[in-house]
Amino acid sequence: MNLTNFTLKEASKKLQSKEISSLELTTAYIESSKKLKPLNIYITETFEQALKQATAADTRYSKGQPLSPIDGIPIGVKDIFLTKGIKTTNASKFLSNFIAPYESTVTNNLLNAGYVCLGKINMDEFAMGSDNLSSFYGAVINPWVGEDKKERVAGGSSGGSAAGVAAKAFCAALGTDTGGSIRQPASFTGTVGLKPTYGTCSRYGIVAFASSLDQAGPITRTVTDNAMLLQHMAGYDNQDSSMKPFQTPNYASKIGKSIKGLKIGLVKEYLDVSLPECVKKNFNRAIKFLQEEGAEIVEVSLPRSKYALPIYYIIAPAEASSNLARFDGVRYGNRAKADNIEDLYFNSRGEGWGFEVKLRVLVGTYNLLHENFGKFIHATKVRRLITEDFSNAFAKVDAILTPTTNSEAFPLHEKVNNSIERYFSDFFTVTANLTGLPAINIPMGLSDNNLPLGIQLIGNYYEEPELYQIAYMLEQKADFKLL
Repeated sequence: MNLTNFTLKEASKKLQSKEISSLELTTAYIESSKKLKPLNIYITETFEQALKQATAADTRYSKGQPLSPIDGIPIGVKDIFLTKGIKTTNASKFLSNFIAPYESTVTNNLLNAGYVCLGKINMDEFAMGSDNLSSFYGAVINPWVGEDKKERVAGGSSGGSAAGVAAKAFCAALGTDTGGSIRQPASFTGTVGLKPTYGTCSRYGIVAFASSLDQAGPITRTVTDNAMLLQHMAGYDNQDSSMKPFQTPNYASKIGKSIKGLKIGLVKEYLDVSLPECVKKNFNRAIKFLQEEGAEIVEVSLPRSKYALPIYYIIAPAEASSNLARFDGVRYGNRAKADNIEDLYFNSRGEGWGFEVKLRVLVGTYNLLHENFGKFIHATKVRRLITEDFSNAFAKVDAILTPTTNSEAFPLHEKVNNSIERYFSDFFTVTANLTGLPAINIPMGLSDNNLPLGIQLIGNYYEEPELYQIAYMLEQKADFKLL
């Protein structure tokens, strides 16, 4: 019996019935992780600590006192979450020796639920990237191999988390999503990835990229697993000033219920976007499944969505420039040799940051210059108009269906010198970040090259239970075969 084949829900049931122990489960994942080293999934392994956490979980199970359904479940943590006493590098040379002095709210919630932390997971440096090639620790390799046998990117920035779940290095993983950084790698690796409603999971203790866009979310093998993990990640936190109080629902409450009568929107402006035939076929397959289960397909218009990508690349770099100003070599992180304070800033950042981070900070700083600031203000106004378009659409439909990405996972280093083409892989995902809406990737099928293709559902604010309801139906109909 290969314990790493269990989904999170299955592993949870086995632990509760005492058919397996957390120590056995954790050991199996540690052995699996060691075999998967060529994929470069981990930045920091915490295997010894994980075994201690597993032993403590088994003690609680033996007393009939598990902390939660995820007690004793081995999970990977994207290296953007602060974990007290454990290195948090953000995949950057700048923070390569930084040990977090406190715990992020999300990981603290999981500690209170009894999860087992297998380690800190590789990612794009400072979460900036679409391919996981910008990490100071090297690229993450997609565990899926196509017919052409080329090594593929795992996607970014949560590529390590998605690859690890797909390859069975851990049972589930934490990611963050700023413009598609959970959903795009989930699509590339055949996993389920959710960006929740903005303000569902606290940003306290997550290294900031773009504060009005960043949101933590779960990456799992199944929709049900995703809802289970989100249940223990979510919740109001007064340490995050961008959150408003809300009642955490039972995210799995609608899973398995009929979707008959629900209205699913197709975006008129997306129907003419040039896409590979396999992506179109995958999209049409999802529409067919929805119709077979009694959903009503409704055309909606998002006229300003065509501006989403350029608006994103005005706002996100500007916020990054502001957030990364704290990385100056004075208080923490990389400190270079210098004779004066100006050279200290220049040298510390020059040595500590990689190309992609420097590029986005420079673009953001340019956008915030006095003579350019009007363009930034204009971008925020267009962002509001995009949000209004979605509000108008959700007056007619319960969810919106789109492709997740415009391609399968591309070969390693193929697009490294073409930033515009890499950024375009976020075309369908950035709107959910600009508007704060929840969105989920569901594995739907394979490309002609035998690589995963996902489908995206966007829901209304705080309607994750309904999003999971529809996603579960699509998952069951698609019958996607995991690695």
